[in-house]
Amino acid sequence: MGNARVHSLVKLSEVVECIILRRINRFVVEVSIDGSIVNVYINNTGKLVDYLVKGKLGYCIPKHSGKTRYVLVAIKDNDLAALIDTRLQMKAFEVSISKGLIPWLKGCSIVGRNVRLGDSIVDYLVGCSDFNMYLEVKSAVLRRREYAMYPDCPSSRGRRHIAELLRHRLRGGYSAVVFIAALPHVKAFRPNCAVDEKLCTYLHKANEVGVLIKSVALYFNPR
Repeated sequence: MGNARVHSLVKLSEVVECIILRRINRFVVEVSIDGSIVNVYINNTGKLVDYLVKGKLGYCIPKHSGKTRYVLVAIKDNDLAALIDTRLQMKAFEVSISKGLIPWLKGCSIVGRNVRLGDSIVDYLVGCSDFNMYLEVKSAVLRRREYAMYPDCPSSRGRRHIAELLRHRLRGGYSAVVFIAALPHVKAFRPNCAVDEKLCTYLHKANEVGVLIKSVALYFNPR
């Protein structure tokens, strides 16, 4: 964040512009494409109150199966765009690891995806030189001035994951939670304690016992 060097991580083809009309449910948004009203898929279940606003310019890519023809992946934010698609966020994060672009993960590689930890499934098991680390990724797409924030609504799933990473650390293991600040022009990440105080309590406890709490910045460049 801040003055960090910018890297191109994932290239998208067949990007289609759309105009946001309304959110129908957690996974479907109604948009206008070339004057036609179309339902598109969205995989980010956050409220996205800053972005799913009628009249906003969005960016879709083709979807080759299911009931919808497109996936809404980004929404214009000033001169760039917020990357709201969680699958693409994670793909970019994985590319960053493989290219050694994240200093605290240099020399590490992903050895497992969607791995069980206690009663939860976490995103990654990362293998480093002399230890393995469980790592969970969270999408921070709420903007408050120069900060990206998470969550944008109470998240029992987020609380459960952080609590599991905390317990693993207390047992002597290594664990981390990474907040993907997928917004352009943000300087830092902040937890949104106003909407989920209990999650913040878990996060503070996790930090105190040595769970790594990190953030990385991503955005979509439509040019």
